[in-house]
Amino acid sequence: MRLAGLAVTATVLSSGSALSADLVISNWAGYMAPDIADSFKAATGLTIEVVNHATNEEIMGKLMAGQGKGYDVVFVSSPFAHILNGQGLLEPLGVEKVPNLKNLYPQATKLAFDPGNTYAVPYAWGTTGLCYRSDLVEGTPDSWSYLLNPPEALKGKVTMLSTDRWLMAAGLLYKGYSVNEKDPAKIEEAKNALIEAKKTLLAYDDTTFYSKLVSGEASLVQAWDGWCNYGIAENDKIKFVVPKEGSDLWIDTMVVMKNSEHKEAAMKFLDFILEAKNHAWAASNIFYEVPNKPAMESLDPELIKKYPTMGVSPDTLVKYEELQDLGEAQRAYSRAVSEIKAAN
Repeated sequence: MRLAGLAVTATVLSSGSALSADLVISNWAGYMAPDIADSFKAATGLTIEVVNHATNEEIMGKLMAGQGKGYDVVFVSSPFAHILNGQGLLEPLGVEKVPNLKNLYPQATKLAFDPGNTYAVPYAWGTTGLCYRSDLVEGTPDSWSYLLNPPEALKGKVTMLSTDRWLMAAGLLYKGYSVNEKDPAKIEEAKNALIEAKKTLLAYDDTTFYSKLVSGEASLVQAWDGWCNYGIAENDKIKFVVPKEGSDLWIDTMVVMKNSEHKEAAMKFLDFILEAKNHAWAASNIFYEVPNKPAMESLDPELIKKYPTMGVSPDTLVKYEELQDLGEAQRAYSRAVSEIKAAN
């Protein structure tokens, strides 16, 4: 799950404006190989220009305002892909257009938001949990209560994600509810628990939490599995655990805009990414699992040994709750998070 990314060599275009390239692609920074334009051109003769977006919300505003015009391929998380498809903005897919869809794990072809990959190609997937310093935390922190009701030794040493869905997910799971909960009373209950938990937090942090672990400023943080791996890369005392109450399954996807004037080229790009060697780049460099069987099987076993989250089976991942579009309930989540952050 990307919010902000690592640096990448790319041409950043103004909103929806196309240059002379065959394809305009919008993605989070650092989520593709830096030489993707060169390798794609070498393989297909087609040129690409890359637009970097920082968040799903940023690119959604542009796509909804312009009906997707000016973009060909866009990377968005699954609830946003679901919204775009519901608005009639996405081009249908299929193995006849993207033959390498066959490389996806069977589990990745049966996802609730898009069974059969009819409009979105899963690019990366994972879960959220607790990333912690095993030398600073006693035992294994195996519950969301370590965030919302931490032991005395962890007070002031804990960070939580500030993004609506993940902050609320921690509260909802702590209370025994779904990460997709829509009941106003349960949302209110989770909000109140999170307001109380704020008194013991070091910070809300979506981008530097693993650095706080490395430095020892934090002992335990709420984290996406791949971002925890960035901390493990610097300190092998850092560990990741999914709490016993469960967690979410997030999926980042690639979609083709219906208003694209280069649909055939766009399908070739999706197919190119799904080649094992190309998709494996994402797993090897951003430390997230990709739902591509031959790509994952090609990884160096030492990588998986160092980063255990990379070895989680698809069967285990799909047992977590798939994040869904909340519809009108999203406003309740956003309002709750605003109130949490404003609380003393």
